[in-house]
Amino acid sequence: MPLPFLLCCLLTPAPLCAGGDNPTKSPRQETLTLERIFASPDFGVKRFGPAHWQDDGNSYTRLEKTKAKGLEGMDIVQYVPGQKKGKILVSARQLINPETAKPLEIEEYSWSNDGRKLIIFTNSKPVWRQNTRGDYWILNLESNCLWQVGGKAEDSSLMFAKISPNGSRVAYVLHNDIYVQTLSDDPQKRCIIRLTMNGSKTLINGTFDWVYEEEFHLRDGFRWSPDSRHIAYWQLDSSGVGIYTLVNTTDSLYPVLKTIPYPKAGTTNSACRIGVVPAGGGETSWVELAGDPRNHYIPRMDWAASSNEIIFQRMNRLQNENHLMLFNVNNKQCTTVLTERDDAWLDAVDDLKWLNNGTHFTWVSERDGWRHVYVVSRNGSDQQCVTPGSYDVMRVLHIDDKYGWIYFSASPENPARQYLYRASLEKPGKPQRLTPANQPGTHGYRISPNAKWAFHTHSTFSTPPITAMISLPDHREVTVFEDNKNLQQILSGIKRSPQEFFSIDIGNGVKLSAWCIKPPDFDPDKRYPVLFYVYGEPWNQTVIDRYGRNYPWYLLLAQQGYIIMSVDNRGTPQPRGRDWRKCVYRRIGILASADQGAAVRALIAQRPYIDPERVGVWGWSGGGTMTLNLLFRHPELYRTGMAVAPVPDMRLYDTIYQERYMGLPADNQEGYTNGSPITFAHHLKGNLLIVHGTGDDNVHYQGTERLINKLVEHDKAFTMMAYPNRSHGIREGKNTTLHLYRLLTRFLNENLPPGAQ
Repeated sequence: MPLPFLLCCLLTPAPLCAGGDNPTKSPRQETLTLERIFASPDFGVKRFGPAHWQDDGNSYTRLEKTKAKGLEGMDIVQYVPGQKKGKILVSARQLINPETAKPLEIEEYSWSNDGRKLIIFTNSKPVWRQNTRGDYWILNLESNCLWQVGGKAEDSSLMFAKISPNGSRVAYVLHNDIYVQTLSDDPQKRCIIRLTMNGSKTLINGTFDWVYEEEFHLRDGFRWSPDSRHIAYWQLDSSGVGIYTLVNTTDSLYPVLKTIPYPKAGTTNSACRIGVVPAGGGETSWVELAGDPRNHYIPRMDWAASSNEIIFQRMNRLQNENHLMLFNVNNKQCTTVLTERDDAWLDAVDDLKWLNNGTHFTWVSERDGWRHVYVVSRNGSDQQCVTPGSYDVMRVLHIDDKYGWIYFSASPENPARQYLYRASLEKPGKPQRLTPANQPGTHGYRISPNAKWAFHTHSTFSTPPITAMISLPDHREVTVFEDNKNLQQILSGIKRSPQEFFSIDIGNGVKLSAWCIKPPDFDPDKRYPVLFYVYGEPWNQTVIDRYGRNYPWYLLLAQQGYIIMSVDNRGTPQPRGRDWRKCVYRRIGILASADQGAAVRALIAQRPYIDPERVGVWGWSGGGTMTLNLLFRHPELYRTGMAVAPVPDMRLYDTIYQERYMGLPADNQEGYTNGSPITFAHHLKGNLLIVHGTGDDNVHYQGTERLINKLVEHDKAFTMMAYPNRSHGIREGKNTTLHLYRLLTRFLNENLPPGAQ
């Protein structure tokens, strides 16, 4: 749903413990302004990359501005870990577009398996919410020949071009069909073969419809076989899927319509199937499966460490069954390897890695109540947990098949943090923590193929990201790539108080984790207004010990005299076990809002400096929905709410997300009704601000208009801001972000007066 990247990057917070990393104070204590935060580069976070490990793991490549005179472009430079001087593998001069006489702007790049060819992605455009179409160029590193893939295809029209494993061809998607082109320096030999012939607006080969891309994170919809002889691909038929129309009324004299096949909860899905086609052209062999393809999903597929079989996951529409299946390309037989079932829901497994030359693979399951990694034999007969214990494996980062180690992120003691661990694939036992004990916060790793090195990025609530090269398994820092030193210095001069992290006991044995920022001149003998930031759905948690771009805005509000807090209710994806995450099944919005309300009551009782007459709440996307639920369900607690891009009625959101957590509307009418804030709009007593982009293709503006009608019907006063043609992130257009946060801040100041009383 909803805004995973924006919420994680902009609005994430903190660890669960008393105290925390205290901001360093300097003699000058600056007062923040909205202009400085949102309209200047001062608080921008610098990121390292892109960088790519090379296959042997002993070197990596990254983009650097060329030093060649008269050129503005990027060189691809190779580095050996620990060495400061790099070697230019591809210079900007080698990438000059003959039509523009300028180097290509590299958005992404990859190498052929033999390292002799480079493919470059540039000039990208969006299809749905991501820039997935553009231009692809091939550089032959031996001959220095540079040419554009796709023949006479129009600009920015190709998708997901990939060089075959043997380096002889490149495959790509064009207008919902799959093509292959021969790689040759001779233009006359760059033969193009169209592998699928039926692509259309509703029949999609090699890529996905809106909902598969959004909820299963699927974009690239085809896979080369290891021997380069076949291509396996998804095909979706979206005929019969309901059409949602976005109306652009501002960019031309008359409205422009954009139509999107968008299946809302309980309506018709696209039909999905898997096919295998010869790379030289020919008939597609389809995987024949029982059941209605519109009531099943195929969220993952790849070759099964073999050119003879593909492996895929097939889920029922309720997403509480996941069948892992093998399809034999030669005899066209399909077999089930294993089946996972859950009384609530299942997530597609992203951590399937092949071991022992394809005889075993890794699989992630919550079957024992915790998310663990299992090593499974190819036919599924033998399944062994290799990460036993009462903790969740958050993500599998690397499999070192040679030495028998699995590297993963976890945080057994603190659900707000994330560390690197490893465990033996052969002798299951207690995992070994590799992240040093003196480094709190959230840690991310991109481990080299040989598991000797890693790009390590870490941050805390008040410390921006630092990225360095480390050696493994000793976690020794080798090279610092980016430390955001300038931002750290700016933050050290800000007038602020240290954040607090704690847990709240709401009774019945339930403790919720939370964070708090207090005004810099906080006086415990006075009373302050509190603004809660919420999300509250299974997609995202807010109590994370990680730097977020909205941290400076929270400091500004604290300087004005607000306390800012956030609480993770049950049902958020904290690593606290299956039951914690899935107890909200079929009652999204119901149990979560009850937990949030109980937390506020407990805090008011425990902390006399909280002014019960000045409690506010805000959130975006799923958090906007939660804001409405809290304001409508608990008008006695919340005086002011700011809901950005909310879902007032769950029936209006997409099938995959909403039905995963709520079931089908026809089977759970009471849950959909009671979980949707529009049902309780007549209870509004406080001050409500609703903000929405009219061009939101994710959470439709339609829902906000329906809520407006309901509020008008009950003669309820509220404030509304519509941003024309803005998408779910409301970021398009000059000064949009500044305008939005000025609006939020002003509404808060006017309706939840700041300062101690």
